[in-house]
Amino acid sequence: MEHDEIYLIDLWRIFSREWKWFVALLLLVLAGTYAFAHLSRRQWEATAWIQIGQVGQVPPGQDPKVEPLLRVIERLQLVPFENQILQSAGLSPDSPEARLYRSSLKLEPMPYAGPLIRMNIRAYSREQANLLAEATVAELHAIHQRLATIPLKSAQARLDRLQADLQVALADRARFLQEGANGTGGKDARDSVLVSMLLANKNEEIRGLQQGRDDLIDRLGPTYTYETSMMWPVYVPERQAYPNPALTWGIGILLGGFLGTLAALVRNVVRRSVGKVSGSGM
Repeated sequence: MEHDEIYLIDLWRIFSREWKWFVALLLLVLAGTYAFAHLSRRQWEATAWIQIGQVGQVPPGQDPKVEPLLRVIERLQLVPFENQILQSAGLSPDSPEARLYRSSLKLEPMPYAGPLIRMNIRAYSREQANLLAEATVAELHAIHQRLATIPLKSAQARLDRLQADLQVALADRARFLQEGANGTGGKDARDSVLVSMLLANKNEEIRGLQQGRDDLIDRLGPTYTYETSMMWPVYVPERQAYPNPALTWGIGILLGGFLGTLAALVRNVVRRSVGKVSGSGM
C-alpha cells in the first residue's frame, strides 16, 4: 500500500540527504538580496502637510477657500505644474529625479482637518526630498496668492466704504447733537423733537456700521484669512525609505528558505525517479 502523505520524519530524511541543495539556494538568494540592498539607489521620503489658504469675506454660499480641495489635488498632479516645480529645484523634467518625483507623489485629502492635504514624495537624498516638498508648496502658494488678490481687494474696498460711511455718520451725529443743544421753546422745541428722532436713527445706523466694520476686520484677520502654507515643517526621516533593510532581508530569507526547500524536494524526487529507473533496468 502506497502512502501519499509526507510526514515530518520524511522531511527530515529528505533535508538530511539533500541539505546541500537547500543551503545552495538559500545562499544564492541571500547573495542576491545583499547585492540588491547595496546596489539599489537609496530613496528618502518627505512628508508635508499643506493648508489651503482662504479669504474670510466671500459672498454668501461660496467656499471661503481660495481653491477647492479636490481642485488643488488635481493641480498638484498636472504635468506642467510638476515641471515648474522641478525647474525651480534645478532638475530636468526628464531626469531620473523627476521621474521618481512624479511616480512617488502621493496626496491624501484631510477634509476635516482644515482642510489639509498630506503629501509624500521621494528623492535620492534627504536634502533633495526636503527641497522638492518645499518647492511644491511654494509654487502652490504663489498660484493661490494670485487667485486671492481679487477677493482680498473687494473685501478691502468694502471695509474702506464702511469706514467712510461711519465717518460721515459720526459727523452727522455730532451736528445733530449741536443742533439739539442750541434749540429752546416753541418752534425750537418741535425742531428739537425732530433732531432727537434723527439722532436716534443716526445712532442706530452708526451701530450697524460699527458692527459691520468690526465683523469684516475680524474676517480679514489671521483667524479667517490666511495664505496657503505648510502647517508644520517638512518631515524627512533619517533612515532611507527604499530599500528598507529589515523588509529586504526578511523577504530574502523567506524566499531563500522557500526556494531551498523546493530545490531539496525536487532533487529528492529526481533521485528517487532515477533510482526506480535503474532498478527496473536491472
